[in-house]
Amino acid sequence: MAHTTSPTDVYQLNITLQHVQPPVWRRVLVPGAMTLAELHDVIQTVMEWCDSHLHEFVVGGVRYGDPRWDEFDELVDERKTRLNALPLAAGKQFVYTYDFGDDWRHVIDVEAVLPVDPDAFYPVCTEAQRACPPEDIGGPPGYLIFLEAVLDAHHEQHDSMLEWAGGEFDPDYVDREEINRWLESEFYETDWGLRQVTP
Repeated sequence: MAHTTSPTDVYQLNITLQHVQPPVWRRVLVPGAMTLAELHDVIQTVMEWCDSHLHEFVVGGVRYGDPRWDEFDELVDERKTRLNALPLAAGKQFVYTYDFGDDWRHVIDVEAVLPVDPDAFYPVCTEAQRACPPEDIGGPPGYLIFLEAVLDAHHEQHDSMLEWAGGEFDPDYVDREEINRWLESEFYETDWGLRQVTP
C-alpha cells in the first residue's frame, strides 16, 4: 500500500536507549518532511550525544545512513529519505544505532502522526527522562561500571571517573528547556510548513 502521509504531518516519536536501566528516553515531535539525516541531528541533540561516531537507521529491514562512509554500498542515502516517504504509521518501530563500538541502540516508537500546528516550532522535545551516558564509556556495560564509580564516593575510581566526565554527572538530570534551545538554534532557519517531499 502506498504511503500517503501529508508533507506537513508531524510525527510523535519516543526514542528509548536500549540496555540501560532505569530507561533513558526522549519524546519528540518532528515534521514529516524531515529527512533521516536531519532526524539523526535531532537524536544527537536530544540525547546529548556529540556526533563523533558513525550511525545507521533500520526501517522495515532496510538500512539507511550516510553512503560516504559505506564501504560495501549497502546503505540507502539518509539525506534523500524523508520520514513521510517511509511506512511509519502510528504503532510502528524502527531502530537507530550510534557508535558501532559502544553500540548505542535506540528503539524509536512512532506513537502518533498528527496534523501540523502552524504556530508551533518543530522539532521539539516534549518529554525527557534521565541523562544520556557519556561518549566513549564502553557501551551499556561500561556505563554500568561508570555509574557504580560516580555514585559511590568511596569507590576507588570515583574521583577519576568524575574528572573524566567533566567534574560532575547526575544520571537523573536532563534539561529539556536547554535541549529545545539547542533544537531551535539548529533548525530555526527551516520553514517546515513549506517543505515539500522531493524524489
